[in-house]
Amino acid sequence: MIETGITAANILLPKVEDMSMWSVVACDQFTGELDYWKELEKLVANKDSTLNMVLPEIYLSDNNKEIIEKINNNIENFVNKGGFKELPKGFVLTVRSTPFVKCRIGLVGAVDLECYDYKKGVKPLVRATEGTIEERIPPRLEIREKAQVEFPHIMVLFDDEKREIIEPIFNKRDKLEKLYDFNLNMGGGHIEGYFVGDYQEVLEKFSALLLPERLVKKYGKEDKFAFAVGDGNHSLATAKAHWEKVKLTLTKEEIENHPARFALCEFVNIYDEGIYFEPIYRVVYGIDRNKFVNEFLSTENGKCELYNGEKYIKKAGEQTLPKCIASTDAFIKNYIEENGGTVDYIHGKESLENIVKTNQNTIGILFDKMDKADLFAFVSNSGSLPRKTFSMGESVEKRYYLEGRRIVK
Repeated sequence: MIETGITAANILLPKVEDMSMWSVVACDQFTGELDYWKELEKLVANKDSTLNMVLPEIYLSDNNKEIIEKINNNIENFVNKGGFKELPKGFVLTVRSTPFVKCRIGLVGAVDLECYDYKKGVKPLVRATEGTIEERIPPRLEIREKAQVEFPHIMVLFDDEKREIIEPIFNKRDKLEKLYDFNLNMGGGHIEGYFVGDYQEVLEKFSALLLPERLVKKYGKEDKFAFAVGDGNHSLATAKAHWEKVKLTLTKEEIENHPARFALCEFVNIYDEGIYFEPIYRVVYGIDRNKFVNEFLSTENGKCELYNGEKYIKKAGEQTLPKCIASTDAFIKNYIEENGGTVDYIHGKESLENIVKTNQNTIGILFDKMDKADLFAFVSNSGSLPRKTFSMGESVEKRYYLEGRRIVK
């Protein structure tokens, strides 16, 4: 069997009364909307919730030391009180509906971090789809280094145009053990989970994606590329950074099966009808709107739009979408260095409009969306996209923290 870089795992599920309070949206969403997180905090107050065990990125600019210490204590206390049930080795089939899609299916399993890297120029089996902002890793790493359990919001894509791997399992889910079935909070839709114990057949099918003749036909070359990180690039990069530190303390034998070598993810077929790509927009704070717009329009940044709180300003350009985003980010960086300001990455046009309308010295920048069918070929031939090029759906559709896995012996 060809190595793919993924495996089944001993997955943890919480023993809680209310799963809808336990499960919360990924920490890197609603980064410009404090009201969302305040409402969520009130909703899950005094309940067992993963909100107490992760660090929402909206708080990253605050003094994180005390918050991180509290998060680690919350994880330790929940583990020590016997809060988890550990499943036999296998996968979990997830079935998700959202306000925007009727069904999205995935398999929760583990990535072998020895088969993943986010550095430029490398070509591992599991690849980052966008550039990594390394300064985002340390706060996450500080949590992971002291945590007994991980909770992922990572979604990893694979290229199965024939729909031969997950879809047959989904069609026979009535024969599987149902693990959970509940409504997600804050408008996230509904989720069901089923235990998949027959994981060898699944691994064999994933292995078939890397047959040389298939790779040449798909990508024009024998590029051993099985999985692309769709969401949670920085979380997986943090897991990799943690593993690189841990393995320095281990023997060769211990390295082979240490739990920190792996990271829990949800694997989703890029051809799943519930997967669609949305652009990630930029909002620049603390700037002179007119000055920013005039300077931006005088440069070659490709086709995009500016929003100033009152109207949209179209900008023409011939650059490809990835180059347009890269050059726009370079402009923003240079502008901030010379004039001051900050930048945030926003999911959803409505969210961008609300932020810009209510913050006078801001500007929004909007891009076209990428065709998901182009992703694997682009990454295979050109490497990672610029950071924050696309989002898989709207913010409320992101993966919610739910399953866990031990990362210590």
